[in-house]
Amino acid sequence: MSVEVRPATIHDRAPLCELLARIENFSADEVAVALELIDAGIAGSPDYAIRVAELAGKVVGYICFGPTPMTEGTYDMYWIASDPAVRGQGAGAALVRAMQAELRGRGGRIVRVETAATELYGPTREFYARLEFVEECRFRDFYRQGEDLVTLSKRL
Repeated sequence: MSVEVRPATIHDRAPLCELLARIENFSADEVAVALELIDAGIAGSPDYAIRVAELAGKVVGYICFGPTPMTEGTYDMYWIASDPAVRGQGAGAALVRAMQAELRGRGGRIVRVETAATELYGPTREFYARLEFVEECRFRDFYRQGEDLVTLSKRL
């Protein structure tokens, strides 16, 4: 079975809400922000594109991305999540590949993503490294004392 990626619709909101609740790394505040962006993207905001991954007809992941203000061809990847039950089955990679293809079609040059430098987010940083994202900078103590922000990028 292959992962299918498509634009999100209003019918995806409930499955995405359930998916976010199952992601062990996300706090309640992070889930609330993710849902705000999902709602904006589904409503047609030009700032947030939401794409979902389906496996056997079930929503198993999503990605949120959009243009970086005041830049030319630079985009931010705001969120990516996959159902813990299907991790390692290609949903995340399929979402990133679909985003990259779409952005190349828009004339995109760079994708930027931010993540935490904590041990909890080690697998996330490894995922990005496998997809050829590189660390551009580290902002020490950004989230709180001892919790750095890591900015990664990938040239399209």
